[in-house]
Amino acid sequence: MDTPVAQPSHQNSDPQRLLLVTGLSGAGKSTALAVLEDLGWETIDNFPVRLLDGLVSPATDRSQGPLAIGFDSRTRGFVPTEIIGLVKQLAARPDLAITFMFIDCAGGELERRYNETRRRHPMAQGRTVRDGIAAERELLEPLRRWADIVIDTTGLSSNELQSHVREQFEPSEDGAMTLTVSSFGFARGMPPLADLVFDMRFLDNPHWIEDLRELTGQDAPVGEHIQRDPGFTLAFNQIFDLLTTLLPRYAVQGKAYVHVAFGCTGGRHRSVFTAERMAQSLRDAGFSPTVRHRNLGSRATDEIERESRK
Repeated sequence: MDTPVAQPSHQNSDPQRLLLVTGLSGAGKSTALAVLEDLGWETIDNFPVRLLDGLVSPATDRSQGPLAIGFDSRTRGFVPTEIIGLVKQLAARPDLAITFMFIDCAGGELERRYNETRRRHPMAQGRTVRDGIAAERELLEPLRRWADIVIDTTGLSSNELQSHVREQFEPSEDGAMTLTVSSFGFARGMPPLADLVFDMRFLDNPHWIEDLRELTGQDAPVGEHIQRDPGFTLAFNQIFDLLTTLLPRYAVQGKAYVHVAFGCTGGRHRSVFTAERMAQSLRDAGFSPTVRHRNLGSRATDEIERESRK
């Protein structure tokens, strides 16, 4: 009687982490891949997508950690609909955990970058840079709609993009969920990777109090002013109850990173105070948040704050 041949099984091992990175030329794909490499990912750029199935075959050695593959309109065999079909097939495999990330950027900003560097856009052969960008955007639109993660680098510096990629993919030392509580100013743009955003512009704005204008939400007089607003305590407690309900559920689902952002007009007073208070309340509840203030150092100006004046 023949002895059955044992078949390879992936039920008792973690799936291979595979990150596919694409986006508009000049938007920051190479920067994102460089950060991933620093974080311990094996990275391959401009990989022929049609060979992807063979690269992640069941027999592939997975001992070298997660794999990030970059491709764009210059990559051989680049057909968005075919790429989506292939990735759908791969995503059905239990031995793979696939994430798709798209790096986007506004056309005007991309045009400025190409004009400054005097590089030729890959799809601008025989036409203007603007037309090349527009053609590439149309080509890549199916991939943008289908992506799990979209990072818009229009208002980001290279360092800020690197920080966002680290926030999304840097593993915690003990495998626990990483929690960030941040503040920002809506007038200076939304945070691109926040999971939960709370708008604090309903609160009375300290900017219009002369003695408070040059202070920030980290200063006691500003905090006292904000807490006197009748709407603060009720809203704060409701947000806290929501977070303490959601965060444990995110952890159970295996979410590695959660970013909770509080916004106000300029990002210097109401959002800063609320983020600081919420982070402390979450610490008291057993969580370990990191606090970041994106626009704390920005200059206070009436023009920025005018929309919230009462």
